[in-house]
Amino acid sequence: MAFKRFSEAFSTDIGIDLGTCNTLVYVRGKGIVVSEPSVVAVERGTKKVVAVGAEAKRMLWKTPGDIIAIRPLRDGVIADLETTEKMIRYFITKILPRRWFVKPRMVIGVPTCITEVERRAVEESAYKAGAREVKVIEESLAAAIGANIPIFEPAGHMVCDIGGGTTEISVISLGGMVVTNAIRLGGDEFDEAIIKHVRSVHNLIVGEQTSETLKMSIGNAVADKQIEKMEIKGTDAITGLPRRLEIDSVEVREALQEPISAVIEEIKRTLGQTPPELAADIVERGIVMTGGGSLLKGLPKLIAKETGVPVILAEEPLLCVAKGAGKYFEHVRYGGDGSKTIYNNLSSMSR
Repeated sequence: MAFKRFSEAFSTDIGIDLGTCNTLVYVRGKGIVVSEPSVVAVERGTKKVVAVGAEAKRMLWKTPGDIIAIRPLRDGVIADLETTEKMIRYFITKILPRRWFVKPRMVIGVPTCITEVERRAVEESAYKAGAREVKVIEESLAAAIGANIPIFEPAGHMVCDIGGGTTEISVISLGGMVVTNAIRLGGDEFDEAIIKHVRSVHNLIVGEQTSETLKMSIGNAVADKQIEKMEIKGTDAITGLPRRLEIDSVEVREALQEPISAVIEEIKRTLGQTPPELAADIVERGIVMTGGGSLLKGLPKLIAKETGVPVILAEEPLLCVAKGAGKYFEHVRYGGDGSKTIYNNLSSMSR
């Protein structure tokens, strides 16, 4: 018991948003200390790490034959356990460069749609990366904590978290998830929709980085008064030669219609499954949107129009899951008279 109290006093508590596109790390008392792409560059054959994060992302599709740039997470889950472990270890070593006196405690946000095997893979990678204790909680619960939503009130709160590989919609009340739905669709599918559109309409092959830039620069979910344009470069699908193309925001919006419609249908389905009293709370309080995908221009406005429910974009939506995961132990430790209740509610979410 004495050693446990000693460990907790000197332990570093870390919250991780292990995202398909980006990994964010929150350290208690310091805030977000890492926000880098979930990419690892390794030597072919030896699997020796050459670069991680932003530097590795610049190598995607541009590496020589002896180096491979890998995205170890797909659709919000680990596709390459060994590489994920190396990535987590690299980020942890980066923020804790000295020899650890007491190993850190880690809380990791994961989509509800992952399997038990995939959940265990996340835990295993964290333990192998040097964690003393690992808690795995649902992303929407972590996002709600990170967005400072009073989830322990006897009232309904809806959170829509659109990440790189998954979209998760949950109704939370009294610290528990009443209804939750998740689909393996997110920002990556937005990018893929743009790639398919450009190829089918203009016979131009573009990469993920180009489509992501296009989405972020002139992408929108609703018609805008001003039509924006942007020049992109790619490979002509017929001649195989490099070619330039000017594309406008109207085309980008058309390309994004299918994945956006899928997200809206999932939100409607979740609202339809919500008990009437909690649904009344949501109509009054609104839907809180988190995750990088929620930053698509006009998306909150479109969702509000389609559902008839107010939509609020969380402050710093990209950081909500990592911040919420990092605050997990703060809820446990600093809950005051209600700390035991809070601990039990949160613990029931984690496995």
